[in-house]
Amino acid sequence: MKILVTGAAGFIGSHTSERLHSLGHEVIGVDNFSPYYSLELKNLNAKALTDKGINIIKTDLRNENLAGVLPTDINHIFHFAAQPGISKTSTFEDYLTNNVIATRNLVDYALECNDLKLMINIGTSSIYGLEATYPEDIAPKPASFYGVTKLAAEQLILQKSREKKFNSCSLRLYSVIGPRERPEKMYTKLIANALNSKPFPLYKGSETHLRSFTYVGDIVDGVVSVVGKEDVVNGEIFNLGTEAENTTKDGIEAVEKVLGQSIDINVVEARVGDQLRTCANIDKARRLLDYNPKTTLLEGVTHQVNWYKENFS
Repeated sequence: MKILVTGAAGFIGSHTSERLHSLGHEVIGVDNFSPYYSLELKNLNAKALTDKGINIIKTDLRNENLAGVLPTDINHIFHFAAQPGISKTSTFEDYLTNNVIATRNLVDYALECNDLKLMINIGTSSIYGLEATYPEDIAPKPASFYGVTKLAAEQLILQKSREKKFNSCSLRLYSVIGPRERPEKMYTKLIANALNSKPFPLYKGSETHLRSFTYVGDIVDGVVSVVGKEDVVNGEIFNLGTEAENTTKDGIEAVEKVLGQSIDINVVEARVGDQLRTCANIDKARRLLDYNPKTTLLEGVTHQVNWYKENFS
């Protein structure tokens, strides 16, 4: 299969590109190399892909006429590219243009592909709202610009299944951790601050927040499993994540255990829209995708610490 992966220089997009390539698919990556976070990390990820023979096209999905830039003989599109997370430095316009306008442009491009078998939207548990413990058919209640615009992106893609224009599905991911995690995310920041003797900024009250911290390899297992199941997944939404719940405090203690040192904590103002609890309900993914995440929190943290030390210590 010839597969396009947007956001290919990012965290999960780069891992998915590698996995698809290892499965024998021809993979073409797309990324705009936004300076939202470290270009050093994105370039490191991109080099890992190009070293394997995966071509990455630098372009911005917010630009119209993507069919003039990207190949149209694509069989599958995995759409990871987005303005991620909850950040005071990101405006509503950032979320709107990167998550909604860019997705609309990508949908228009997908309609130009002459042998598209499936378009896969990469969604998020933030679509559910402050608590994400539900099956896929519950009414979404997003509580942040990120969640609202990711829900809009999801619906723009699923709309095409309803119109019978092309097959599509959406995968809602839960609290992904592991090598290549973004610098501002919890585990990379914990590791970096500990190794550089800096206090970790802990959002007030977040030590008791519950999360389905899911290792990136387990997430990629679920993501790539939709290839070959186009008729089964068409028009459907799937939660992907671990059923194991851990608090933020558990996560801090896991990093301390792997590093063999304590981490200084600096409590800072709470974030508006931060989720209180996420616990992936994966009954549907187990049944239809044979999805079965197995990596423990401590195993995932160990992989991430080793990656960080190899590349940034």
